[in-house]
Amino acid sequence: MIDSALRPGSVAELITWARRGRLGPEPSTLHASTAFRTAYGTRHAGRSRGYRNEVLSLRVGAAVGSCGLEPGTASDDLVDSCVAATIGELLAHAVPAVRIAALDAYLMHVRPHPHAGGVRGEPVVIDGSTSLTKSRRRASTVVDLLPAGVSRVLVVGVVGSLLAELRARAIGYLPCDLAGGVTEWDEPVFESVADAPSDYDALLVTGMSLGNETFDEFRAVANRRGLPLVLFAQTGSAVLPWFLGAGVHAVSAEPYPFFSLDGGPSTVVTYRELS
Repeated sequence: MIDSALRPGSVAELITWARRGRLGPEPSTLHASTAFRTAYGTRHAGRSRGYRNEVLSLRVGAAVGSCGLEPGTASDDLVDSCVAATIGELLAHAVPAVRIAALDAYLMHVRPHPHAGGVRGEPVVIDGSTSLTKSRRRASTVVDLLPAGVSRVLVVGVVGSLLAELRARAIGYLPCDLAGGVTEWDEPVFESVADAPSDYDALLVTGMSLGNETFDEFRAVANRRGLPLVLFAQTGSAVLPWFLGAGVHAVSAEPYPFFSLDGGPSTVVTYRELS
């Protein structure tokens, strides 16, 4: 039985716990039976902008763990090197995305949704006849996790439907993304938190912050300023609930296959801070 009060101090500490078998089976006894890369582009009907995503996924038993990649950064050789490797080996891999995908797969195997991190989550069905409908419904589910009274949100990882949902609810936002550029409403996108104004009262952050190793930075900002941190996670959906009550207010966890890859209903699991 996992103690639900057990919260790591960092992503590195959670990986160390997993490597030492503290959270479940000894990882050297588990193997990645399958490794695969999913590359896809999306532009919803009626939207002026599209996006391209690439994801590394690993399978352990019935569990699939995933980590988002910068497009073009994962070679076939990298994917092949993960096949049949032990989870212990992959948790120590030199490439951060491999470590996170391995951690996600391991934790999905140990404590799958809707009980990731030893917390009870709430499954939410995301359906719709078009990709845009599903995107809007997922965005509504994510924004619902923000506390009442939030007036301006730092949004890390620019997703058009999330920004549209915030606009519809008259919640201000500061878009932030390593890629920079502008939103579809021609608003400038800040390339780092340091570049953005500090007058926000909540953070809404992509799970891809695990893969680019910035998650601990956002959690530190939220802790230091006493602000709620809400995460929307395709990357590391089974990882981030472990930080509830340790600087994370809520998580929208979306395991593979993601909503945009499936024409039928999809399920996300929402988790809220431990009471």
